[in-house]
Amino acid sequence: MKKILSVFIFISHFHIYSQNKETINWLNINSIEIEDANPNSKLTIFEQNIPNKFANAKIYGFGEASHNTKEFFNLKVKFFKHLVKTQDVKTFIMEESYQAESGINEWISGGKGDIKKIAKNFNNGFWYTKEIVNLLLWMRNYNLNKPKKEQIRFYGMDIQLGKGINHEVHHFIKENKVPIDQNLLKVVDSCSNKKIDYTKHTNWWLFQVPKLNKLKQQILNHKTDNKKYLSVIRSLNYLINYVEYASSIKDKYPKSTEFRDLKMFENVKWILENGSKNGKAFIWAHNEHINKKEMYGSGSGITNLGQYLKNYYKKDYYSIGFDFGTGNIKGYVIDKKKGNHWKTYHITKPFRKTYAKTLMSVNKDIYFIDLLHAIENEPTKFFNKKNKHLLIGAGGYQPKPLYKIMISKTYAETYDGLIFVKRISIPNYNLTEM
Repeated sequence: MKKILSVFIFISHFHIYSQNKETINWLNINSIEIEDANPNSKLTIFEQNIPNKFANAKIYGFGEASHNTKEFFNLKVKFFKHLVKTQDVKTFIMEESYQAESGINEWISGGKGDIKKIAKNFNNGFWYTKEIVNLLLWMRNYNLNKPKKEQIRFYGMDIQLGKGINHEVHHFIKENKVPIDQNLLKVVDSCSNKKIDYTKHTNWWLFQVPKLNKLKQQILNHKTDNKKYLSVIRSLNYLINYVEYASSIKDKYPKSTEFRDLKMFENVKWILENGSKNGKAFIWAHNEHINKKEMYGSGSGITNLGQYLKNYYKKDYYSIGFDFGTGNIKGYVIDKKKGNHWKTYHITKPFRKTYAKTLMSVNKDIYFIDLLHAIENEPTKFFNKKNKHLLIGAGGYQPKPLYKIMISKTYAETYDGLIFVKRISIPNYNLTEM
């Protein structure tokens, strides 16, 4: 019996090895090499081999396997520049707050200011890096001497912040002499200034939603100029979304998670309909937001931004995920003795039973996989099979216990395209040299 079992195990390992070899050989020939992760160099090989589905899309969702990786940032910058120049994509949407927009747009449109101070408009600390600040600088230089309608515009789609929205509402009401119940304005102030306490459940938020909607209706009843009122209604909608999100965080999982992505989809839709001259846009977010299937592991059933986009925009939406093999990455450590801190981890080899384990053996350091082409032509159906990959969220890399961040996906269902980077590194957080 032991002999038969040993033979079976040997045959199984040999079969898997043969399949992996076939997959690697196919990818050696059919994957599209990306020459480097330099954001200022061209995608020469990619431009000669652009997948039809990519070329014909209008909305490009670019993910990242972690929020703190230099190569993911620079590759997305490289692709954004390519799309600006070749596809006339001028609408840039980020996993960032609405409040970041005005300061960044003023600066990239030629306004005064220090680039380091402009970067502080970001409310997501992961974006406060040299790689992303250099992108804003490139946007500013691109916009130089161009009319407004030809300029790149920056948009935030996230709803996790209320700070500062009340100032915009107050200013608009005062400037346009809109008769408003002053008690409702106090509600705007309290909602905008109150931070979410993710550790406690409170009904306070829920009681504010009807009041904010009442204020919104009072403004709409006074409306005379649609364009003039568009911005204040948008800002109020973001505040209402923030309050609704805050009221749902202690509800049964995954209500708040799904609500956040639904509202990000609605915000993207609004931006495309009101801020994009041609319906085209570049979306920058985590893999789990932009993938076209669902949030987290395969079979979770959690509807994400990318699934909403794919269902609504069909072939116009193109989802691109990122994966990696080895390198340096940060993770947030909770330590009662030493204090909470960020730590750099060194991943020396790809983990077993992951997509990365096989993808690491391809003869290119960085490459793009057209998954439609792979689904139809790759001989072993490698991308159609459920496999594991690392889920690295806002807390960065969390290796203990590793199984908690190792989830199953079927890449053929999850993305339209995949970018694989063999070795990753940490972004440059030092802006003093700018």
